Amino acid sequence: MTFLDMLSAAERQNASMLCVGLDPEPTKFPDRIKGDSNKIYDFCAAIVDATADLVNSFKPQIAYFAAHRAEGQLERLMEHMRRVAPHVPIILDAKRGDIGSTAEQYAIEAFERYGADAVTLSPFMGWDSVAPYLKYHGKGAFLLCRTSNPGGDDLQNQRLASVEGQPLMYEHVAKLAQGPWNLNGQLGLVVGATYPKEIERVRELAPTLPLLIPGVGAQGGDAVATVKAGLRVTNGQTTGPIIVNSSRAILYASKEDDFAQAARRVALQTRDVLHAARG
Repeated sequence: MTFLDMLSAAERQNASMLCVGLDPEPTKFPDRIKGDSNKIYDFCAAIVDATADLVNSFKPQIAYFAAHRAEGQLERLMEHMRRVAPHVPIILDAKRGDIGSTAEQYAIEAFERYGADAVTLSPFMGWDSVAPYLKYHGKGAFLLCRTSNPGGDDLQNQRLASVEGQPLMYEHVAKLAQGPWNLNGQLGLVVGATYPKEIERVRELAPTLPLLIPGVGAQGGDAVATVKAGLRVTNGQTTGPIIVNSSRAILYASKEDDFAQAARRVALQTRDVLHAARG
């Protein structure tokens, strides 16, 4: 199955548009294991087990593992997710952006070493920094487009005088992803939940691409506004899928030994809010 096939199947099976982001910070772990970076796998695996039937994807953030020399634990976690939730696609949040042979090595890292179904990328260095990932049949790639951080305005909201119509940079990225760059039909875009009007604009320019939307939960994005801006359904079928990510609000719902059960409660609540907004 391709990434998009898996995403569609998980959305239907779990009645979900929710992605749980796996951003393990040992200093925020439950009191019994707080500060213990050797427990990253155990913590994340418990979250996965508690939420696997509530999500359309998981999104491990590679920096949170690498910072603690826990790449081996990430490999174990990827294997665990494939074993206990084989129908749920895994998006490796790496935000890679490099050219030529270096990009080829990053693609090997994402798809061969870790076995991810999709990866996040920065398109700033242009087409040749994206192309190596598209050589992997059926794998997805999400390009940063209109991100949720305030500093995104520094570049993404600037007009491109050299391009016909002088679009904003994020609009140009959306057009490229919907059009000439989407050689394998598996490209998507990252747009922040804190900018629902921009989500709607991106959806207008890229009507069929999957949108990975972080920022719901701890970052303050509105779940209902996000769904209405980004989701597109035709005759009961999703024609413009969205992946609404929540990380900290779910991961750190409790400081006690019931952290996994608490994470499930928050994930269930978030999933149901998103589903209700679908109408």
